Amino acid sequence: MIGMSVLGSTGSIGVSTLDVVARHPDKYRAVALSANRDVDGLEKQCLAFCPDYAVMADAKAAQELEQRLAGRGLPTAVLAGSAGLETIAALPGVDYVMAAIVGAAGLLPTLAAVRAGKRILLANKESLVVSGELFMREAAAHGAEILPIDSEHNAVFQCMPANFQQGLGQVGVTRILLTASGGPFRAMPLKQLVDVTPAQACAHPNWSMGRKISVDSATMMNKGLEVIEACWLFHTRPDKVKVVLHPQSVIHSMVEYQDGSILAQLGNPDMRTPIAHAMAWPERIESGVGSLDLFEVARLDFEEPDLARFPCLRLAYQAIEVSGTAPAILNAANEVAVDAFLNERIPFSRISGLIEDVLNQLPAEQNPSFELLLEVDTQARRLAEQLVAKQV
Repeated sequence: MIGMSVLGSTGSIGVSTLDVVARHPDKYRAVALSANRDVDGLEKQCLAFCPDYAVMADAKAAQELEQRLAGRGLPTAVLAGSAGLETIAALPGVDYVMAAIVGAAGLLPTLAAVRAGKRILLANKESLVVSGELFMREAAAHGAEILPIDSEHNAVFQCMPANFQQGLGQVGVTRILLTASGGPFRAMPLKQLVDVTPAQACAHPNWSMGRKISVDSATMMNKGLEVIEACWLFHTRPDKVKVVLHPQSVIHSMVEYQDGSILAQLGNPDMRTPIAHAMAWPERIESGVGSLDLFEVARLDFEEPDLARFPCLRLAYQAIEVSGTAPAILNAANEVAVDAFLNERIPFSRISGLIEDVLNQLPAEQNPSFELLLEVDTQARRLAEQLVAKQV
């Protein structure tokens, strides 16, 4: 029986993970679950999966959950805060850790799982965006296994040769082709973007996702963060990672080889596919995802991304080229900008400008420590908040 901790179990990735776990009760057990403030959601999951531990990032929410579970007679131990998250990420009875906490808040618990030598099912892309080189170094030092959950990186992983860590050039790989749907505003006239509402930005045409990642998809910052993530996961340079707009979201990504071959992974847009792949790898298990009907799809379209429409993608490429603390600054500024947009404090069209202002005002530092990265993250958030406040 494989024990799992699911960090961020009430979010879309966490829910999909538990769906796969429930389909294979003879193979997997949810040992620990966590949420931020969703007491109702985590209570229901505890009743369904009877984990040994449950963690609420918010201390007051943890107290409420503890009272509810005690009233239900459940023996689940309730922990709180970052310390609680790090505890369940490193439990001796846990083999796999689903790292699905959104944003930089997922870095420290994911790092705790890495240092405990777990198999990390990495859905928290910010861990690599913020601390890519250090994160991968820690994984190698502690024997942790990093398997990507983002549909694009999981697709690339499936299309790579087993020995890709020798270097992509050494194994005949010339390029990674990351596909992107283009989000809900791919064809909207640019002048209309200023009037976009949070509800419109969160209405992704193909995927069911949380609000923050939906906005990131609409700005294509999500794809920019994935470019940075791909550079670290697959040990390659940003000029070897090409973004391709593919509105149908059927091809999840591709790998190009020096002999002219391009290998692609196709499937219905359902996160249970990459989750099940990473849970069972190198084997395969049933995920609950239906078969892809190619006759119904009928056509596959591809476009070059327009950087005038999607300036966040340009900023992400610039940040990984600079490297050092630049990606951490980019990520922190983006989280503040997206939150400000969702709370109607800034217009959609201001998101990229706010991020660029923060990048320009905070010079990047090279060879940072984890401590410096966390400090820079705080500085970037503070500056971004100040810039938001000035225009409200």
